[in-house]
Amino acid sequence: MACDADLGLVRPDVAGVDEAGRGPLAGPVVAAAVILDPARPVDGVADSKTLTPARREALEGVIRETALAWALGICGPEEIDRLNILQATFLAMRRAVEGLARAPSLVLVDGNRCPDLPCAARAVVGGDRRVAAIGAASILAKVHRDRLMVELDARYPGYGLAGHKGYPTAAHRAALARLGPSPCHRRSFAPVRAAGQG
Repeated sequence: MACDADLGLVRPDVAGVDEAGRGPLAGPVVAAAVILDPARPVDGVADSKTLTPARREALEGVIRETALAWALGICGPEEIDRLNILQATFLAMRRAVEGLARAPSLVLVDGNRCPDLPCAARAVVGGDRRVAAIGAASILAKVHRDRLMVELDARYPGYGLAGHKGYPTAAHRAALARLGPSPCHRRSFAPVRAAGQG
């Protein structure tokens, strides 16, 4: 088990895991798992929420090219509604870890809880700022999810999904009230459920 002094180190047997999309009313939750190469550090990796979209896009390409392994895991709205958002997030994280081309001996997960994984795991509060591999995972998850939301916006116009990415903004709530839920909305979430009953 890693100690706090080890969190800043990049190790070839340690994967970082983070997710994007727990709070939105629409679209999937996306998790990423990344094992960074100690010999190829990625400058500028940080919590994806603190980076501009252009910086995230640039870093995503570097991470994909230089990481020893990376993978994505996705749970769509139907799975979120069936499982609940926490369990769907954990399932997306498991899918990401299981998709890695090399098996880590330890997985560091952003947050205060870990999914059941086939290897040792540790939750790290604020991990996307403290652990480079988790920061890298946050970037991959966020960029991939944002692209999926642009695709969903083209498929389900009128909700503004490309702009707010499914989060419960005033404009999104107004569109839900006007149009009702689309197939990409999470019907177990209260604002969506209420719009479906209107």
